[in-house]
Amino acid sequence: MTLFAQPLTPSPQIPMILVTGGAGFIGSNLVAALDARGERVAVCDWLGTDDKWRNLAKRELEMIVAPEQLSGFLDDHGGDIEIIFHMGAISSTTEPDADLIIDTNFRLSRMLWLWCKDNDVRLVYASSAATYGDGTAGFKDDESLEGLAKLHPLNAYGWSKHLFDRWNIRQKSRGGPGPTQNVGLKFFNVYGPNEYHKGSMRSVVEQVFPFAQRDEPFALFKSHNPNYKDGGQLRDFIWVGDVVNVMLWLLDHPKINGLYNLGTGKARSFADLAAAVYQAAGKTPMITYRDMPEQLREKYQYFTEADMNKLCAAGYTAPFTSLEEGVRQYVQNYLATPDRYV
Repeated sequence: MTLFAQPLTPSPQIPMILVTGGAGFIGSNLVAALDARGERVAVCDWLGTDDKWRNLAKRELEMIVAPEQLSGFLDDHGGDIEIIFHMGAISSTTEPDADLIIDTNFRLSRMLWLWCKDNDVRLVYASSAATYGDGTAGFKDDESLEGLAKLHPLNAYGWSKHLFDRWNIRQKSRGGPGPTQNVGLKFFNVYGPNEYHKGSMRSVVEQVFPFAQRDEPFALFKSHNPNYKDGGQLRDFIWVGDVVNVMLWLLDHPKINGLYNLGTGKARSFADLAAAVYQAAGKTPMITYRDMPEQLREKYQYFTEADMNKLCAAGYTAPFTSLEEGVRQYVQNYLATPDRYV
């Protein structure tokens, strides 16, 4: 089964596409889709000492660039790169080193934005639903300076993404030149293959599956909010194949610009998600509950749901995969197979 749409065959003169964070979860799925189209792809990432390299093991790549070598690579290939998909970030919502987060998630993003501006290169970058904080200001992808100022992220990761969104839109509001395409995507809760290196930040689908496979109960977090029952915390869960298809669409529509939500538009509960994993594994759901760690309780989002009207109005019309179907594909085509990698 094909994970992604493959809409076009590239022309004989193929420019380079750079994917930062290309060995990571979303980045490596994007690299797989670009490789399937015959694109010329370079990756900027660290591979580390675990099995993260397997996320790229099946790919044809132009180059793998370490982040500390990125500036030199850009200098050498400035006339060769058509677009940068900037997926690289520290994505842990519990990372305590705010200086490291800002250096990676804000300063690097700003450097790439300026480089793209100076070199007439397109830029699509990863923002996050974490920018919305507790959701009291809603989940509408309003990119006005006034609208962005209303958002209050709950952790340093969300703040760093919000900081760059605001900087980006502020440059745009001043009327000066920017990247020839300039798109930020506020990813909601993405799940799918190639996330295995993410430790505690792996999706609940991946965490539940071994328990379901063994016919054992899995403990979700209890709710510490009286408005939500245990397991009733709600998220907009989106299949990584849908995320990649939106980015492929942006690649093929270079005149699309702006800050967009990227979810399904439908919030579902963690209990629904866990039950779908058991069912995809052919098991009866066995769900219990445990206390949420105290350090997370004040920073926890109980509800997220993407307002998808803006992306639809821009022309994206493909349907999004249902929770049950996305979980089924992930479990049966990847987690339950000898080769779990895209």
